[in-house]
Amino acid sequence: MPRQPELLSLSAVSRTAGISVVAPASFASKERIEAGAERLRALGFPPRFMPNALARGPLFCAGSPEQRVADIHGAFADPATDLVMCLRGGYGSNHLLRHIGTDVMRAHPKPFFAYSDLTGLQLYLLDQLGLPAFHGPMLAADFYLEDGVHLDSFYAALEGASYSVGEAQGMRVIKTGTARGTLYGGCLSILVAMLGTPWEPQTEGKLLFVEDVGAKPYQIDRMLWQLRMAGKLDGVTGIVFGEMLDCVSLGAEPDLLEKVIESSLGDFQGPIAFGLRSGHVSRDNVTLTFGVEADLVVAINAELKIAKRT
Repeated sequence: MPRQPELLSLSAVSRTAGISVVAPASFASKERIEAGAERLRALGFPPRFMPNALARGPLFCAGSPEQRVADIHGAFADPATDLVMCLRGGYGSNHLLRHIGTDVMRAHPKPFFAYSDLTGLQLYLLDQLGLPAFHGPMLAADFYLEDGVHLDSFYAALEGASYSVGEAQGMRVIKTGTARGTLYGGCLSILVAMLGTPWEPQTEGKLLFVEDVGAKPYQIDRMLWQLRMAGKLDGVTGIVFGEMLDCVSLGAEPDLLEKVIESSLGDFQGPIAFGLRSGHVSRDNVTLTFGVEADLVVAINAELKIAKRT
């Protein structure tokens, strides 16, 4: 296992932070962009859009790889930017991995809010630099909705405070137990897509969070099987599943996915929780800070306790 870098230190971000918006993957509709920007302004975070953030094309991407990388580098280098937020996920950020230069992020570390297709990019920066990954809301995916963002965790993550999430945020019990580890993970299908590449996720010793959207239960089973056969569950201390929005099969029993998880992970030794609304969710997207220590307690209820960011 490659040696993990020390976690880069981030200053606490105030509630009047300057936000630079980048679009490393797909473009978004004008209506969602306008509504998301208005909500951020109302919360005291006036967003600044990087030069190519509103580009449309080529294909389903918001600009060429070169344009998107330039925006990311520019946002991190900008002294007026306190945090960098992605416009939305979609597809296309995998094409940036060969072109991202890490020197500017190392020199100017900042919170980077994203999820979905951006999982690979976030984990690369975490694994290579120790840049904490903020698995949290994006402007045109969550902030455009009135109930799209869980503000308590958003603010706590920005401030670097300790915080916890549990039953109120959707968590329920699959397998009891307790675990401690470095919180890590993201979109399950992206984690699997990274296997066998130079950007393969480094999961050993981690407390793993995984989530997805629109995948049928048998597809979730197949992805978990692939992670297990690739050795990526070896040394994982505990697992938290997301809400798994629309991960159902037509006509099947509503708890089929939970039964699939119990079967697929029947020999997993650590605790397992299910339902945490972070990433692709129906409402109140919870921010998780990957790279910090966390405790998972699964008993009568399930709770994830995220440590103070140092």
